[in-house]
Amino acid sequence: MTDSPTIQRRAVVVIGGGQAGLAIGYYLARQGRDFTILEAADEPAAAWRERWDSLKLFTSARYDSLPGLPFPGDPRRYPGRDEVAEYLTNYARHFELPVELDSRVRSIRESDGTYVVELDDRAYEANQVVVAAGPFQVPFVPPIAEGLRPEVVQFHSTRYRSPANLPEGPVLVVGGGNTGYQIAEELSTSHETHLSIGSRQTPLPQRILGRDLFWYLDATGLIRKTTESRIGKRMRQREDTLIGSRPRALRRHGVRLHGRAVDAEGSTVSFSDGTKLDVATVIWATGFRLDHSWIDAPVFDGAGRVLHERGVTSSPGIYFLGLLWQHTRGSALLGWVKDDAEYLAGQISAFRPAAPAQVTTSTEMRSAS
Repeated sequence: MTDSPTIQRRAVVVIGGGQAGLAIGYYLARQGRDFTILEAADEPAAAWRERWDSLKLFTSARYDSLPGLPFPGDPRRYPGRDEVAEYLTNYARHFELPVELDSRVRSIRESDGTYVVELDDRAYEANQVVVAAGPFQVPFVPPIAEGLRPEVVQFHSTRYRSPANLPEGPVLVVGGGNTGYQIAEELSTSHETHLSIGSRQTPLPQRILGRDLFWYLDATGLIRKTTESRIGKRMRQREDTLIGSRPRALRRHGVRLHGRAVDAEGSTVSFSDGTKLDVATVIWATGFRLDHSWIDAPVFDGAGRVLHERGVTSSPGIYFLGLLWQHTRGSALLGWVKDDAEYLAGQISAFRPAAPAQVTTSTEMRSAS
């Protein structure tokens, strides 16, 4: 029998120490709140450090700042993985944010009008909880992957580092988003490379007339169009738009394009157009799924989607931050998550916990009669 975990009291608990958690932490610190940021990983910015070596942001440094601290260096350049990780690490240190590493949250539950956030070795009680775990939680690999024999090297794109880590032979990258395109282009210099594209996406140039694409999105206000606006709804349908990548350019690098991967058996992958390919390696750049099974609160619909209005849920004191299209196209982006963070900080400041119900005693009842 194990002892009950120690329960510590905080005004606010933030779950997730990535860009969203740090952004809300900045505002909570300015308010002078008693809060903590719980990060599951054992090092800062772990999600960024786990990406491939040559990763480059598709937003220039000018648009990669969290509140209060500009991203360093030439604002026109496109920062790499290690630069982002270093920036986030320095950000937490610069503002002395209370980030607790190696602190994976196991559950959130309501208890007597407050919330209990449970970890393996301790628990926190708070009136308000911000779930800032982000949209990239559980790597998704389609079921057809099970059909590949053990001799075929296969893994999700989160485990890809560089071409040097792959065996010889044909490589298939499955997933036609920005990640799939970047990895396929890099591999084309050393391997026979194929890219499986499930659905065609609209490619946009990274720079237009010498300016960064996001300069136009910011200047025109498109980046801040809300999910409820007519143009926002249209943009959301194209949220996987390619930025800085084009099928034609990929072909020039020798990458062979295929349709959707629909089956896999042995070392052969079949595509929607009826063609097949024998592979030595498969990289699944097939995205992520959310996992909120550890949250015991009525904040989800029947399909498990978060029910919220700009991160504010119907459960008083529970908020979400950093979700894709939480409020605008920029909600999950490094340089724009601060807008929703500032909004939620205002909601947190205005929050007043419900007064506990009072029990009327028999003596009080007699006195009132």
